[in-house]
Amino acid sequence: MPRKSGRNILKTRYLFIAVLLILSGWFNQAEAQGGLLRRAQGGFGGGGGGKADSVIHRTGLEDSLTIRFRYLDSSRLRGFDSSITDFYERFPTPWHSVNLGNLGTPARNLIFTPRLKPGFDAGFHALDNYLYNAEETKFYTTTRPFSEADYVLGARSEQFIQLTHTQNIRPNWNAGFQYRLINSPGLFQNQAVNHNNYRFHSWYQSKNKRYQNFFVIVGNKMQAGENGGIKTDVNYLDSAAFSERSTIPVNLGPDMPNSRNFFTTSIGTGSFLTTGTYMMRQQYDIGQKDSMIVNDTSVVKLFYPRLRLEHTIRYDTYKYRFRDAVADSAYYSNVYNIFFNQYTASGDKKTGNWFTQDYWKVLTNDFSIYQFPDARNPHQFIKVGAAYESLDFLSVHGDQKWGRIKDNNLYLHGEYRNQTKNKKWDIEANGNFYVNGMNSGNYTAYLSLQRLLSKKVGYLQVGFQNTNRTPSFVFDFYSGFNRVPSQPAFNKENITNIFGSVIVPSLKMKLSANYYLISNLAYFKEMYKPDQATTPFNILQITAEKQFKVAKHWNWRTWIVLQQRAGDGPVNMPLFTTRNQFAYDGNLGFKNLLASMGVEFRYYTAYNAENYSPLMGQYTYQNAAKIKLKMPDISAFIHFRIRTFTAYIRAENLNALKLPAGTFTNNNIPTFNYPYPGLQIRVGIFWSFIN
Repeated sequence: MPRKSGRNILKTRYLFIAVLLILSGWFNQAEAQGGLLRRAQGGFGGGGGGKADSVIHRTGLEDSLTIRFRYLDSSRLRGFDSSITDFYERFPTPWHSVNLGNLGTPARNLIFTPRLKPGFDAGFHALDNYLYNAEETKFYTTTRPFSEADYVLGARSEQFIQLTHTQNIRPNWNAGFQYRLINSPGLFQNQAVNHNNYRFHSWYQSKNKRYQNFFVIVGNKMQAGENGGIKTDVNYLDSAAFSERSTIPVNLGPDMPNSRNFFTTSIGTGSFLTTGTYMMRQQYDIGQKDSMIVNDTSVVKLFYPRLRLEHTIRYDTYKYRFRDAVADSAYYSNVYNIFFNQYTASGDKKTGNWFTQDYWKVLTNDFSIYQFPDARNPHQFIKVGAAYESLDFLSVHGDQKWGRIKDNNLYLHGEYRNQTKNKKWDIEANGNFYVNGMNSGNYTAYLSLQRLLSKKVGYLQVGFQNTNRTPSFVFDFYSGFNRVPSQPAFNKENITNIFGSVIVPSLKMKLSANYYLISNLAYFKEMYKPDQATTPFNILQITAEKQFKVAKHWNWRTWIVLQQRAGDGPVNMPLFTTRNQFAYDGNLGFKNLLASMGVEFRYYTAYNAENYSPLMGQYTYQNAAKIKLKMPDISAFIHFRIRTFTAYIRAENLNALKLPAGTFTNNNIPTFNYPYPGLQIRVGIFWSFIN
């Protein structure tokens, strides 16, 4: 890399940090000089529950912020989690996820998690970890404007930036936005990623509390370079000549070093996913008015709904593309049975140009009616409704249209929820049934019961779900990613899940179990061939989480997952997966400091791990070879929080140390031909501002 480019990257980083410091000073000054705004209840909307969280900035006025949030399909207000022990709660990838070598690349779950949602599904989920969606939107209520700036810097110019802002425009109207950037050039060639996500949200309630409006816009632009894995004709990983990993030959893309430019977005060979969601939900309540006298001069108006009318309109776009401008004829013919002209007239090896796209547009109108049996308990209701979906699909091969579909779905749905007033019972039951259209016959039925046994013993939850669904559209003949035109239509998948859990807060322990019975599961094999399981099979999954107190400030936290398949099914997973932390948790004698520092490791037993197919954008089933870790993934960390400032300093992949050479080249390989990097240092800051 030219030296000048390196200096520009450093300047960019320093500039970003300087901006954060300036913003911090400006917000603190605004807080000290700003007027006071306090509301005793700290929220609006029907329903309560959940303890309010206070983020405190001490000023001469001793002012504070009260902020809570709820999700779209829940009326319970929640507070922030101020814990700093788990970095992955702040990061877009969970601890039990593995990717292709760097942040932002296609990922999969070590813990078996089937899709239990009926109806339309495009079928591309390798980038799901990095997506914003409407269902996870947080609708806030806050007494003062609240902002947060997140920045994580990793090895090889890996960048993670997230900005959040929310404020109450009026006491009964909150709005905000969220933006995230993930940029990582990767350790190996043609592995760069550049993801951009944004989300705008608004929550309004009329002064008489009868009308509510929820509005969400979500957009994702994902770009992930695809290199097909490193070549294996030579043992490149153990060769001293290839200690600089970007020089190792790969199967796809041009032979050139990675760019470390923070603003680089040009990816020649890769997968491109663009999604958009525009949603508005309106609710109107019919019920009874009431009031509560606070003192001689103050009266709080109350409203208890008995009947609610709800309309939701939603428009989704989903475009998944694979493009290779310099497609290698040998790789495509060997792996995908795709042939280009092999040689030019002069005898030189020839490359092709490959482009495939699936593009969906879905418009949904949903009308529902709620009935509240107990006027003073908004967490108990019965809901029934119907929805109509209009679907428009276009697939493209090269510059030619491959398939065009215009279809629709009509489905009915119902739900019953009850959180009792004493909060000892939580009941949730819901179901969807597709009566007509493209996904006719799809359904799901869900039931969950949770009981507070006692404050000492904790909670017990048991439940059941059965889903009958059309396989994802990527398996359909008309998908641009279907490479087997003669494939017959698949039967509907059927998945039953029986689950239960015990949560014991006094022991800081959670035990859970899932039993899955699966039939007609659709999957890919041999990198591109769709197939379907012909016989039912089942999976038993047991999970345990526990924190042990070793000494006054020393704790051992462990996560253990046991998984076992019975029957001949196209699913492989490690029998035993575990993550462990051994850490000091305390304040080191400083009043405003909260620190957690120590080591953690992740380990899973050898198993027949899935292959990754770059052209398909899918992880594919194989049962011929096992993946085995050379050593557990080991990290050392220092996490700390000072009031509203939180920092994470981590040294990851310490297990890659090779002795006696002293190099970090003993790479683990969780997916065939896709090694993990060596030593990786990550520094993250998460800073909240109150205006």
